[in-house]
Amino acid sequence: MDRITSLIASLRNVCTNLPDKRVGDNVQYTMADIGMSAFSVFFMQSPSFLNHQRNLLEGQSRSNCQTLFEMKKIPCDNHIRQMLDPIDPSLFYPVFNEALNTLEADGGLGALRCLKDHVLIALDGTEYHRSAKVHCPNCSTVTKAKGKKTEKTEYFHAMVQAAMVAPGHNRAVPLPPAFIVPQDGTEKQDCESRACRRWLVDHGPTYARLNPIYLGDDLYSCQSICQAVIDAKGHFIFVCKPDSHPTLTEYLFGVEIDQRIEKVKRGKKVFRYTYRWMSDLPLRDGADALCANWFSIEICDPDGKITYRNSFVTNLPVNRDNVIELVACGRARWKVENETFNTLKTKGYNLEHNFGHGKMNLAAVLVTLNLLAFAIHTIADLVDDLWKLARHKAYTRTGFFNRLRAITSFLVFDSWKKLLQTLAFQVPVPEPP
Repeated sequence: MDRITSLIASLRNVCTNLPDKRVGDNVQYTMADIGMSAFSVFFMQSPSFLNHQRNLLEGQSRSNCQTLFEMKKIPCDNHIRQMLDPIDPSLFYPVFNEALNTLEADGGLGALRCLKDHVLIALDGTEYHRSAKVHCPNCSTVTKAKGKKTEKTEYFHAMVQAAMVAPGHNRAVPLPPAFIVPQDGTEKQDCESRACRRWLVDHGPTYARLNPIYLGDDLYSCQSICQAVIDAKGHFIFVCKPDSHPTLTEYLFGVEIDQRIEKVKRGKKVFRYTYRWMSDLPLRDGADALCANWFSIEICDPDGKITYRNSFVTNLPVNRDNVIELVACGRARWKVENETFNTLKTKGYNLEHNFGHGKMNLAAVLVTLNLLAFAIHTIADLVDDLWKLARHKAYTRTGFFNRLRAITSFLVFDSWKKLLQTLAFQVPVPEPP
């Protein structure tokens, strides 16, 4: 459990150095206590965790907030929100890099590598707040027609999230987000494309050492994002729909296209997989058009009915030997939705729940802490044997976190190791003092 302890300590160091915007004399809580209090809610997947710990503190003069999260005092919910509202969420981003370093040092990165030495980073946008009433200056807006004369304005927060994925791998490792927020000096609303390009500028150099291949849907296969990937010393495999790439599609008609046909047995049925590819096609019209390599996949069932079809563009070479693996990598982009967004929204992290909106940055700060909890959980799932054993004993993710919350509501543990050894049935449950 040194990994979890180390990553939590890294986050506490970041929280210790957060700028203190406090007004007045209420200094009984440090910024470390405030930041770790918010994080503990997400890590334990329980909005009521702090209330449990306050009750425990009254009965035993100490709690797991002190022993596991290194908090000295437990602030109230409103004070946490007030103090975190002006904080820039990017101040927490170094902890994502610490989590990645932990994964790499423990050999967990090898299982995520594809095409020999590449790492896949999937990018996609998602909302995490929408309301017709609650809003702040960082909200985006959309106006909907309501009846014939009136219009309804809705406020929402969104972000571009990056996650390391791999074909056949059931985990996605979250990386820092890029928030879609109004930008200084522009009257236009921010959008997913601009946020993606900012992410590549801000974080691309950090992950260039991993030889990354960026994955994304059809929105990302435009010249501006593809060029931003290249500028960030990366590669791309983006979905490329014919309707949104008319110039490229024209080059595919009337010429002989290389193809490879494979027959794949699924149970008792045999499906036909047809791979096609062509090199050096322009992404758009114009003399300055960026050229990319195109490839596609078409799957037919035994009756000849097409069950799946998709096409992609990449700046990697495509040939008969690697087209099958390239397709598998391109299709892995769905894992940012299945293993990341679906987990965050339906598996206990409650991404779309309004934990606090604030007047400045609170919504983004809380989402960042939630993502960090998910990142540390994922690293532990991949490389920490004791954590994995405790998870296995609970059978399900939900069962594990139910046990984690229940036992820490009544008993105080000196360390994460003692807690997980108890959940893994390696040691007996300690008697309350």
